[in-house]
Amino acid sequence: MAKRNVKTPFSFQVRIIHRYLGYFLSGIMFVYALSGIILIFRDTDFLKTEVVIEKRLDFDLTANQLKPIFKKGAKLIKKEGDVLFFNNGNYNEKTGIALIKKQELPFILDKMEKLHKANTNSPLYFLNIFFGASLLFFVLSAFWMYTPKMPVFKKGMYFAVGGIVLTIILLFI
Repeated sequence: MAKRNVKTPFSFQVRIIHRYLGYFLSGIMFVYALSGIILIFRDTDFLKTEVVIEKRLDFDLTANQLKPIFKKGAKLIKKEGDVLFFNNGNYNEKTGIALIKKQELPFILDKMEKLHKANTNSPLYFLNIFFGASLLFFVLSAFWMYTPKMPVFKKGMYFAVGGIVLTIILLFI
């Protein structure tokens, strides 16, 4: 039996692309979802461990010169003898040795967070652009999954409007 040369409807082609692109991107969607959740807690110590770094610096530095080295809201708490105590470490003026305490995520979570926050200075930003464009495709292609006459499409429109309204409300809270 010979095959007929029937043109595939556009909506069917979109559904196929939507399906296989979804499978292809499932791994990166997992990473973005997990790292996005972790980023919510970035101003806490959730899942972080304390790491102490020892640095040899110049002698007799002032507290203002040390603040950029200690970073993240470094504040001078007190001075005892030759040692300056900051909220995240200390510095010995005579030896030049600084002990800096940092909170760091485990290695793999730190890498995932860097992927999520990549900008144009990182080679990962191409992946972010591709992923963002793919998500836009998912948004648009979802409207071609069913014909507008089908009840599931109409119900889907209510959910889409609900999502838009909820997002607008949350933006202004």
